[in-house]
Amino acid sequence: MRAVVQRVRSASVAVAGREISSMGEGLLALVGVGREDTLRTARDFAHKLVHLRILPDAQDRMNLSLIDSGGMLGVVSQFTLYGDARQGRRPSYVAAAPADVAAPLVDAVARAAEGLGVRVITGEFQAAMDVALINAGPVTILLDSERSF
Repeated sequence: MRAVVQRVRSASVAVAGREISSMGEGLLALVGVGREDTLRTARDFAHKLVHLRILPDAQDRMNLSLIDSGGMLGVVSQFTLYGDARQGRRPSYVAAAPADVAAPLVDAVARAAEGLGVRVITGEFQAAMDVALINAGPVTILLDSERSF
């Protein structure tokens, strides 16, 4: 599982010009699912997201998690995180999990985060989404369950 995690002041997701979810301060995670990912991977990933200490404390240091700050989490599926463009000009997505595997695992990340006490918004799986955000900082972190980066 991979994610691009951004600290945001606010974010929203729209499908076909209609806003389907929005959030205030917290983290927005664009999440990609790999072929080897499991329900355990999704739960571990949610734990990592919820406890990632990149939100500002009273001294404006990146020291707080979503749990500490009361911030929200946005979970939006993005299979292109598994795009491999090392050869040629067109990325290959063979490492991405098929939709029938990925959809429940992206949902499992969101549900596990909710179970840890965080308010969560989501996108719409396999939809052409417009994701708007105000990146606070800017702060952007890359996560990979296989720790390849």
